Amino acid sequence: MFRSTSLRLAALYTTAFALAVVVLGVITLFSTRAALTDQFDARIAAEAAALAQEYRTEGLNGVVQAVRERDRTPGALDYGLKAPDGAAMVGRLAVNAAPIGWSTVEVRPRGDGHESIRVLTVALPQGYHLMVGDDEERVEALDGAVLRGFGWAFLGVVLLGVVGGYALSGDVHRRLAAISGTAEAIIDGDLARRVPVRGSDDDLDRLALTFNRMLDRIAALMESLNQVSNDIAHDMRTPLTRLRQKLEAGLAAPAESQQALEAGLADLDSILETFAALLRIAQIEGGARRAGFRPCDLSEVARTVVDAFAPSAEEGRQTLSLVAAGSLMVEGDRELLTQMLVNLVENALRHAGAGARITVWAVGDDAGRRLEVSDDGPGVPEIARERLFDRFYRLEHSRSTPGNGLGLALVAAIAKLHGAEVELGDARPGLTVGVKFPRPA
Repeated sequence: MFRSTSLRLAALYTTAFALAVVVLGVITLFSTRAALTDQFDARIAAEAAALAQEYRTEGLNGVVQAVRERDRTPGALDYGLKAPDGAAMVGRLAVNAAPIGWSTVEVRPRGDGHESIRVLTVALPQGYHLMVGDDEERVEALDGAVLRGFGWAFLGVVLLGVVGGYALSGDVHRRLAAISGTAEAIIDGDLARRVPVRGSDDDLDRLALTFNRMLDRIAALMESLNQVSNDIAHDMRTPLTRLRQKLEAGLAAPAESQQALEAGLADLDSILETFAALLRIAQIEGGARRAGFRPCDLSEVARTVVDAFAPSAEEGRQTLSLVAAGSLMVEGDRELLTQMLVNLVENALRHAGAGARITVWAVGDDAGRRLEVSDDGPGVPEIARERLFDRFYRLEHSRSTPGNGLGLALVAAIAKLHGAEVELGDARPGLTVGVKFPRPA
């Protein structure tokens, strides 16, 4: 914990706040002292001016009487009056020598210790000198109070910083230890382990949620990889076994070797097509084709595909029609979008049956763009729709038809690359497969 970044940051912030308290204390001390000194001097100067006016109006006796009365008043200032020859006349300051103007003198204290007096000496007519002063201990007492206050504040900041930093470091350490423990468990093979989330929606909680989403994605990819590996092992076994049997039959019957080789080449082409489809899906899921995105018109893509498959639909006694709006521009790869729609149309033509009506929709509004292929064939049971886009997945009644079960998986990969969502619906009867593109920027 003592090597943790959070504790170091807490120590850094505590030091910064403590220095701020020191700087603030020094500024406050000097500002307060300057203000108090100004008030201190203003009071002495005002009192000296009042006594000088007393001298001008009442004469020397009036000043002497005023000084004696003020000396008897508790809390009054200190006074002194000197004769022209320097002799002390009245007031305890009169025994001290002080130049005209401001000065500081040491006087005999009224109690223990000594007193430092700030004195203003004023020259009166006929050579008399008037001295008015006050004890500087009041300013020093205020300095001490300010220093004590900021000293306690400094101590409080340091204590709060130490305690708060230790507590914060401990909390962060525990939460980071949970993340580290989760990572270690996953390294050891526990892929179901997830980082605990406190629910406070702070930075570490958001990090934990992001980490968990990453783990979910990795787990899904691992599951997909395992599924693909198993599916390849099962689905490739049959055509490879069939290929071997045909080659053996060709060896056993030389007269039929030509037919065996042709049949074997057809099986090899089917196997190569399957691997090419797998590589294409991996390339698309890796995002390598995103660099080729350009503005393209979904209506034009749909029109091209429908025109290309119209003859095949007529041969199968099926009806293929197009419902397209005006220009529907999206950012994407035209070749991949065409391949996606081709797979959907081929899937409908292959499984809808003879006499089926197949409609391709290209529609859109301010909310987004949509490509849709619907038919009135037998459809897909609702329980099977969730797996329809898995690699190599085929319905039982479709296993007798040509195909490798990768067409709709390729559709899902292309849609995801374009930020689109694939939706399955019941056409009552038949199946509807829609691809919803996000609203254009």
